[in-house]
Order: sequence, then C-alpha cells, then structure tokens
Amino acid sequence: DVHSLVVNATGGNSFRVCYAQRLSKTTEIGMNPRITGALIGLLAILAAGCAKDDDVTVLKLAHVLDTEHSVHKGMVYMADRLEFYSDGKMRMDIYPSGQLGAERELVELLQIGSLDITKVSASPMEAFVPVLKIFSLPYVFRSREHCLKVLDSEIGQRLLESMEIARLHGLGYYDSGSRSFYMVENQINSPDDLEGQKIRVMKSQTAVQMIDALGGSATPIAWGELYTALQQGVVDGAENNPPSFYLSRHFETSKYYSLNEHTMVPDVLLMSLRSWEDLDPQQQEWLSKSVADSVEHQRKLWMESTEESLNAVIEAGVVVSRPDKQPFMDAVAPMKAAFDGTEIGDLLKEIEAVE
Repeated sequence: DVHSLVVNATGGNSFRVCYAQRLSKTTEIGMNPRITGALIGLLAILAAGCAKDDDVTVLKLAHVLDTEHSVHKGMVYMADRLEFYSDGKMRMDIYPSGQLGAERELVELLQIGSLDITKVSASPMEAFVPVLKIFSLPYVFRSREHCLKVLDSEIGQRLLESMEIARLHGLGYYDSGSRSFYMVENQINSPDDLEGQKIRVMKSQTAVQMIDALGGSATPIAWGELYTALQQGVVDGAENNPPSFYLSRHFETSKYYSLNEHTMVPDVLLMSLRSWEDLDPQQQEWLSKSVADSVEHQRKLWMESTEESLNAVIEAGVVVSRPDKQPFMDAVAPMKAAFDGTEIGDLLKEIEAVE
C-alpha cells in the first residue's frame, strides 16, 4: 500500500505536509517498489491541480529541498498565513524532498496545470524564459542588500511577469544567498585551482559557461544525485550556498569550502498560470499577502540558517576560506562583456545603477 503521513505543522491547523512512503514489498508484476509507489502517489496527488475539498480550495505545492531548509519553513509559514487570511477557505498541501520529481519536472507539471506551486532556483529557468539567464551570470550583484533591493524593485517584478510566456506566474523571490565552491580534495583560492576540475552545476547553459570561463569542467547533475557523484568521484566538487551544502550533508564528502560568492541566484516561487487564473480576485489577494509574509519570514530564517550552517560544517572539519574575489571577477569579465548591446547587457546596466 501507499500511505500518506500527515504531519501537523502549524499547531492544530489543517495545513499538511505529505510524505509518500515506499511500498512494503515488490508488486506481482515485478516493478521496482519505489517506482510503483511513486507512480501511484503521483497519480493520486496530481489527479487535479487546484482542487476543491469540502468547499476548501486546496493548492498543491512541491519542492526538492529538505524539510529543515529555510525555504520549506517559509512555505509552511505561507500555508499557515493563507489559511489565516482566507479564514479556512483555502489550504496548501506541501510535498517536500523531491517526492514529485526534480525541479525541471515540477516546472513542467506547473505548465500543464497538474501542480499549483513550486520553488525553483532561477538558473534553470533560463531554459523556459531566456532573460532569466541574468541570474546565472557571475558577480551581477554587489552585495546581498543590493540583490534583495533589485528583486524587490520594478526590475524584479518585471522578471516575474516575464515568466507568463512559459505559462507560469511568478509569485515572489526567496533568499538563496551566495553560491561558492566546495571540493572533495582541494581548496579553491583562485581560478587557477579550478583548472581540470569537474564541477557540478545546475542544468543552466550560462552556469556551464561560467565554469568554463573560470577554467573548470562543468558537469550538470541533478541535485538528488550529487551526493553519490561526489562520493564516487564523478565530480571533484560543486557550488552552492552554505545551508544547502550543510543540509545536503555534502560536507561529509567535500572538506574544502571556498566562499568566493560567484553568483547570487534567488529561489523563485512559481505558480501554474492556469491555477492562478482559476482563483477569483479575493483568493489571489489572500495568496499574494501570504506570499509577501512568507518571503519576509524566509529571508530572516535564511540569515540565521547561513550562520548556523557555516558553524556546523567547520565543526565537522570542513576548511572554510574566503579567497580574494577579484581574480574570479577578472576571469569572467569577458563572458559578461559579450552581452553588451543585448537585452541582457542593458539589464546588467540597469541592475548596476540600483543604489
């Protein structure tokens, strides 16, 4: 049987975090029990997108992160606020930890209206909306404060609206900090140290180009497969923010973390355009207010989580360094200059002008 474990995450409210469990034994036809369970669970969950349940509008949200991640906790808060604002007329069910697929698969489910909401790193979104490659370019933002100011500005709103061409409705941005290199066997103090190193990147052509510009060999690998890839030497290292490095337990295989902070790639909260348009104006207002509260809450959690994660990996024996960023910036300058006179180039100038 496929069971659903319902966890009360909001002190008695009807919000649920659903965890699909494995089948207890193989099926008579011999199909892998994990695959069978996933298929049955997926069919049950996705039978409808935005659905009615006893006059309650239920939104289904799925993501790939651990339940201890600040993004998941931000979503829990969003679900709680949605129930509050709607006085129980709306509910959000959350499926964490990649239960319904990898990020790209979740976006595709949104596009056909089989899933309502997901979180996706902005980098892979360039495959759906080319202008979003701006987030995969290195050293676009001067600081975290500059990044958040841009995201909360008319520029950020315009980028959210650009996703409608892909049948997606951008709801808002979660903080995802800065991405830096972590390696199995060596510290990255300059681009020279990346020479010949296989570095896992997200499935973003711009991210691949960045690693190539820095002298490394980019290897796109799904997030859920990365621990094993590091452990087995398929890649020599990867790049991500401190909470993801810690919560994924990649610090168990990678003992060197160099905080060169080459990109600041936000997490984008996305909704199926079909699901958004199925909501009436009042429901859209309730959801928008819930998202705004959630974004503010998550950004506070993110700062706490970043500090806690760095302290935890240092305690676990990881060597954390802060290399000079200028050599990295110099190495990727031609890559950014290649966009001069294009839409991306104009957007870079617009972002740089934000004080």
